Amino acid sequence: MKRTANREAKPAWLKSSVPGGKRYLFVKDKLNKLDLHTVCESAHCPNVGECWGGGTATIMIMGDVCTRGCRFCAVKTGNPKGVLDINEPEHVAKAIRDLKLDYVVLTSVDRDDLDDGGAAHFAQTVSSIKSLNKDIKTEVLIPDFSGSVSSLQKIIDAKPEVIAHNVEVCRRLTPLCRDKRASYDLSLKILKMVKELDSSRFTKSSIMVGVGEKDDELYSTMEDLRAAGVDILTVGQYLRPSARHVPVDRYFTPEEFQKCEEFGKMLGFKYIASGPLVRSSYRAGELFIKGVLEDNSNK
Repeated sequence: MKRTANREAKPAWLKSSVPGGKRYLFVKDKLNKLDLHTVCESAHCPNVGECWGGGTATIMIMGDVCTRGCRFCAVKTGNPKGVLDINEPEHVAKAIRDLKLDYVVLTSVDRDDLDDGGAAHFAQTVSSIKSLNKDIKTEVLIPDFSGSVSSLQKIIDAKPEVIAHNVEVCRRLTPLCRDKRASYDLSLKILKMVKELDSSRFTKSSIMVGVGEKDDELYSTMEDLRAAGVDILTVGQYLRPSARHVPVDRYFTPEEFQKCEEFGKMLGFKYIASGPLVRSSYRAGELFIKGVLEDNSNK
């Protein structure tokens, strides 16, 4: 694959439109008034205009300070010292109701300062959402909970329709890009355990490209995820948040993303979104998942 001469010069296909529009402004205003954190803003997502303009937002619970320090992530790192807002699950549920969403993604920072990694708080938030509207479809993008089966069971018992956990990068680059407490094999284990504990849950993961992986490493990672039973995969271009983060090694072309998508379909993923601006919480993918869930409920 061809490398760009200037690693930091973004190609034309990575340009995104300036956020705007009535629906975008409504969602932005509502989220700000309700004092909710979103990964859309905290992680500097390039699709914020598309998602908020379509009435979708990824809510980040348990604060905006992460106990881990992954070298690709823009989220703040620190020690929350066990502090949790016990009213947050109800607060989030009411906000989602007010936003008139029918599919919501919940994610969180890592909370290694909590005994269960925040699993009970996650589960309570899902339950609160469903108690206000049983028809809302929920997707949770969870941490690894340090491999705790009991923590994972709490998530499953809340019955979110989709359980996601991101492997992020290939095996070789994991120590370079992710916090030392994370591991490639642990991420695969979490995804596999979800299926073992409840085969009816959809599982999802995400890979960033352009951080130095080789073609065979990317495809091997996709094979590992499919072998772990992952149903849904997103593949997107890594964009460096700041000079202190891992540098971009190169930019994939749209044609290379297309090849990646074709390989994923061949492996048997139920859905794969592969493109320069695709992120783990990607509106097009969420619309597809929502459709699959509705089809299954009508059978």
